[in-house]
Amino acid sequence: MTASTARYDGDTWDLATSVGVTATMVAAGRAMATRAENPLINDPFAEPLVRAVGVDLLSRLATGATTVAELDSDPQRPFSGVANVAENMAVRTKFFDEFFLEATRAGIKQAVILASGLDARAYRLTWPDQTVVYEIDQPQVIEFKSRTLAELGATPSADRRAVSVDLRDDWPTALRQAGFNPALPTAWSAEGLLGYLPPEAQDRLLDTITELSAPGSRLATEGMNRTEPVDENDLRQHMEKVSERWRAHGFDIDMGNLIYLGERNEVAAYLTAHGWQITTIALPELRAANGLPPAVVEEDAPAVEMLYVSGTLPEDH
Repeated sequence: MTASTARYDGDTWDLATSVGVTATMVAAGRAMATRAENPLINDPFAEPLVRAVGVDLLSRLATGATTVAELDSDPQRPFSGVANVAENMAVRTKFFDEFFLEATRAGIKQAVILASGLDARAYRLTWPDQTVVYEIDQPQVIEFKSRTLAELGATPSADRRAVSVDLRDDWPTALRQAGFNPALPTAWSAEGLLGYLPPEAQDRLLDTITELSAPGSRLATEGMNRTEPVDENDLRQHMEKVSERWRAHGFDIDMGNLIYLGERNEVAAYLTAHGWQITTIALPELRAANGLPPAVVEEDAPAVEMLYVSGTLPEDH
């Protein structure tokens, strides 16, 4: 299966194929953000993990052998707007980092990272003593990351428990078997995940998180903030344009085949209706809060922006 293969029910992947390669793209973004002049984050594991996956362009971006500026300024293969990648990844990573740190400072002792990919928070954040961090992802992804980090000599800074299970399967049972206690408050993250789920699967995932959450639990995720009606065909055409630029630089991917479009419930409203007390911040405001200028927006880009969502399940739930 290549990175450009369309999704189908029951498909599987590693970190160089299908939707799995997006985890490697994200890690490359974290590596670039870590090397920034005034970095907002520090992920020393991102670069070696990306190199270990072995996707050439992503490895070159992660190591600095190829820079975003070089991609943007290539007159033969222009890639306008990619300069936002590292900055957007920096603020996204910092948002979820701070979410977990604030949750543990409030006394939460167990965290669950859904679709953890190449996320190294269990290794690089300063977790309070006795914190248990559960990482859930496909078996191939969990095995690769665990083995690669061990070979690097990395040790978790929390009680890391890897749960090798597909989120389309009975992951709550696998999570409990790893020691998860639904009677205790939990900090949940679903970072870069919901768009890769069909609309009904998104609802099921949020329902299951709610069912497994004791009062006082917290959740952080993302949704799409549509500032005006968006035509699905226009969105697909834009994603194909972006994919063509990646392919022109030697990275075969079809972003439109990796996500599920169509109408879906707005995340913040859905969680609010299910008892969560929710706050949101749009990506432009999050960039500004971190001292970054407005992102470069292409003229033909659909009017859709990322909305970062976090919330708490109140004690009276």
